[in-house]
Amino acid sequence: MTVIDFSAFIGRLATASGETILPFFRTSLSIDDKSKTRDFDPVTEADRAAEAVMRRLIKASFPQHGIVGEEFGNEREDADYVWVLDPIDGTKSFIGGFPIWGTLIALLHKGAPVYGMMHQPFIGERFSGDNGSANYKGPSGARRLQVRRCASLSEATSYTTSPLLMNESDRAVFGRIERAARLSRYGGDCYSYCMLAAGHVDLVVETELKPYDIAALIPIVTGAGGVVTTWEGEPAQGGGRIIAAGDARVHEEALKLLNQ
Repeated sequence: MTVIDFSAFIGRLATASGETILPFFRTSLSIDDKSKTRDFDPVTEADRAAEAVMRRLIKASFPQHGIVGEEFGNEREDADYVWVLDPIDGTKSFIGGFPIWGTLIALLHKGAPVYGMMHQPFIGERFSGDNGSANYKGPSGARRLQVRRCASLSEATSYTTSPLLMNESDRAVFGRIERAARLSRYGGDCYSYCMLAAGHVDLVVETELKPYDIAALIPIVTGAGGVVTTWEGEPAQGGGRIIAAGDARVHEEALKLLNQ
């Protein structure tokens, strides 16, 4: 089975999940809170239905593969090939009616992400990558994705979903990035990484991500020429504190600030 075969199948997963999600978007949804703390962690019927559809397709086509999903847990996660699914990354935007969310689909081989897609069915955009290249397909057509050059953090546009999602210590450390960057913006979830891969953003810094929040985005950013690691400079597919940069110089400078 080649990556090309997998990419076609991932397209089927994206189409099926999108058809499942869209009837729920901008409707009166029932919203549950998964959080056991004061932090609001919403989940909707659309999240669960989309993941269930993708799981059924994967099990029917590749019963020997593992699945890691946000809503229904892990199965055969020690398999050579493992699918990592986040049916709606950006649920808070989704329930607010904003289209800054997407379905994340990753394929891991022996623990490393080898293919990823972010699908935004409302806008009709797909960002995909296999570490060697990355591609966009949407209303404006299809094209290769390429990060932009940025010589230093003082010239960079930086994004994080929200500093309120960080603990107090990490928020203070992140403040160093904000003070050094030319422009610091909030919001975006998975879209921030895709805009970095497309050459519109230079840096994304986040904390407390789960594997399903980041695994699909790594092959996209890397395929477009960018860098994704933890704050410690280690591989990022396990989640945690994440930094992604389009230019290695910005990545290095930001890492130094985060680890002062």
